Amino acid sequence: MPHPSITAILFDKDGTLLDYQSSWGQINRRAAMIAAKGEVAFAAQLMRHGGMDPDTSITAADGLLAAATAREIATAWVAEGAPFTVDALTALLDEEFCNSVGSVVPVTDLAAFFARLKRRGMTLGIASSDGKASIEKTVERFELTPFVDFIAGYDSGYGVKPGGGMVTAFCAHTGVAPSAVAVVGDNGHDMEMAHAGGAGLRIGVLTGTGTRESLTPLSDRVLGSIEELEGVLFG
Repeated sequence: MPHPSITAILFDKDGTLLDYQSSWGQINRRAAMIAAKGEVAFAAQLMRHGGMDPDTSITAADGLLAAATAREIATAWVAEGAPFTVDALTALLDEEFCNSVGSVVPVTDLAAFFARLKRRGMTLGIASSDGKASIEKTVERFELTPFVDFIAGYDSGYGVKPGGGMVTAFCAHTGVAPSAVAVVGDNGHDMEMAHAGGAGLRIGVLTGTGTRESLTPLSDRVLGSIEELEGVLFG
């Protein structure tokens, strides 16, 4: 059934616009090695603490590496024994994540996808637990700048997921009512953010760390990927 009341879409980035397991396995591995100062066994311990299998590079749903900010990851890893201050490790992780934009794998032709949504009159935004600079580099890399009306990272001042601040800020910036917003994301934090912000539609996708089992109780719809989104919204 189409959703004519939805006039805006707020996307998560990693696992939603980008294929999470293809993109972030090696990024998270490098991040753990940075935090462990190259100690392989300790890096593996940090990966497991973050919800990632160091042998397969698969990250579990809703764990630290799947859903947390760089500061939250740094805080947890410092508590686990990483030899840094939280501020220092946060800065290193943000740098690594930002520098890794060139290796991430999009779920689809994002420029063509966003262009089609714009032609439908959609207001579009991206809300990520990544830093704003990394989101901006991603938007630039995939030539999305003409289509994106709003960007929010964990460091943009709107709060972090699962709080609803990014949804509220998106609506304030664009003038769209929360009830007209569809939030699209791959994990529980995204769906909880949508609920907290009063979004009109919560759509989970299976290109990230979330599973149909983990997303269904929190979502209005669960899709294989954003490639199914136009069919759901417009029929």
